[in-house]
Amino acid sequence: MIDRPSLAAIRFGFGLPLPEGAPVEPAMMLAALAGPDLAAFDFPASGLADVLPVLQAAQAGRMAMRAAPEDRAAYAAAAREAAKIADIATRSQFARALDSPDGFRERLVRFWADHFTTKPRNRPETTLPGALIEDAIRPHVAGRFGDMLEAAVLHPAMLAYLDQVASVGPGSRFGKRRGRGLNENLAREVLELHTLGVGAGYGQTDVREMAELLTGLDATAAEGALFRRERAEPGPETVLGKTYSGEGMAPIRAALQDLAQRPETALHLARKLAVHFVADDPDPDLVGAIAAAYRQSGGGLLAAYEALLAHPAAWVQTLGKARQPLDFTLAALRALGWRGRDVMALGARPLRRFILRPMAVMGQEWGRPNGPDGWPESLESCITPQGLGARIAWAMEVPDRLVKTLPDPEDFARTALGPAADARLLWAVARAETRREGVGLVLASPAFNRR
Repeated sequence: MIDRPSLAAIRFGFGLPLPEGAPVEPAMMLAALAGPDLAAFDFPASGLADVLPVLQAAQAGRMAMRAAPEDRAAYAAAAREAAKIADIATRSQFARALDSPDGFRERLVRFWADHFTTKPRNRPETTLPGALIEDAIRPHVAGRFGDMLEAAVLHPAMLAYLDQVASVGPGSRFGKRRGRGLNENLAREVLELHTLGVGAGYGQTDVREMAELLTGLDATAAEGALFRRERAEPGPETVLGKTYSGEGMAPIRAALQDLAQRPETALHLARKLAVHFVADDPDPDLVGAIAAAYRQSGGGLLAAYEALLAHPAAWVQTLGKARQPLDFTLAALRALGWRGRDVMALGARPLRRFILRPMAVMGQEWGRPNGPDGWPESLESCITPQGLGARIAWAMEVPDRLVKTLPDPEDFARTALGPAADARLLWAVARAETRREGVGLVLASPAFNRR
């Protein structure tokens, strides 16, 4: 039987062993989540304010190349600086997951970063997804969903990724003069992915009206997100039966807050949370409890998490979820004794060779999700023949490249899995010919690849 502390670490964190002081009971986990974000302080990363000068330098470099195609120095320098910022963002996210005693917060940050997936369009924009996490996700992870929704949707990373910067009101002065029109990408994903969910009763008219409402939104390297009145579709827009009018971003913010309060949004988010943390086909009563808490709190995320952690279905003994490649890699590093400082100090080539490239072969290329719906996480999506082969290869080949002395396999099994290390696995690893094979057996085992 898996004890509650071990189950908390495996299901709601990044695995065993637990960092010192890690909370393991729901009340303690929620209290830590409501407290200061210590991991972000220990391993800082860049927000938009730090990123904009680099984007400006890249823009200036592109202009220089237009004038003189051979003059690539300024753009190349900006691209290198962007790569440094993106590299620190990657390392800090790994380091926070490894070191933070507040593992639930780190898992939630990854969950919401995936919910609000973005992807860079070019080298300088590799800085933007990390900035969105720092600006929109971490500050609101224990707050109100409506505030996170606003911050994420109106972030330059999202406006650029979903082509909102190219959307123009066809009836606007700019649209008529230039013959430009709507791009519905952001409007559709706000309704379909970020709030209501697929099949929630909205129609194409709602998508178009939402797209018209969003016109005027733009992002520049100099200012970040801004509103351009001359590109906005004139007149009021009606989304899901409610009419929004006014100037600037106020009606857009109002619509996003209203979407956050919809019962369809509550149910969509509740099911996603239950699927992510508990089961691919979650208990309907668990989903209902989370949705009810969300609605009763006016969209409070802490209340939704409390309902999740309070429900008996969240603590069933069966580990039915597959660890995604990122979860697998972080849990393996933690079990091998790696800390945040090790990730921060790792060379660029070893980082790519031993961590990022293997994750891509497992099926999760870091920073490159397949689409705006993020990474799939069903067992069938995570454990494919190629992905499983890559996990086994990593388990057998990489650990002794990352640690000087591999642990005794039996001790490692108990460290990595606690009570989840069953008798058959302990029997097998005790008979491994080498420590390398024994540690590999633990990391390749079904027990380690489930949560």
